[in-house]
Amino acid sequence: MFADDTKIWTRITSIKDSADPQRDLDSLSIWSANWQLRFNPDKCKVMHVGHQHKPNYMIHQDNTDWNIQEVTEEKDLGVLTTCTLKVSRQCHEAASKANRVLGMIHRQFEDLDKKSFLIIYKYNDNV
Repeated sequence: MFADDTKIWTRITSIKDSADPQRDLDSLSIWSANWQLRFNPDKCKVMHVGHQHKPNYMIHQDNTDWNIQEVTEEKDLGVLTTCTLKVSRQCHEAASKANRVLGMIHRQFEDLDKKSFLIIYKYNDNV
């Protein structure tokens, strides 16, 4: 059993503020040990949004300090968040997925009229 989908967000305005997330991680490590609800260190990630100071963070578990991997983008609940907070990548992925569905429909039903095409396209709830 793991503590999935735990997130820490904090505003960092100075180098001194960068110690706050590590203190939060240390508190979470103690909590996880007390409740025997472990974090998967391979799935722990840090994303720095809008600042240049990028300290390394660690999580302590099983008598080991694990470095947390830094990422520039992460998908959560189907939404892609990037360190720039721009949505262009999310829009590109959504358009690509829609085009794949359109291509599949076109390959399977070459002689489809517009009305029938819309029925098939709108029925597919994977889009």
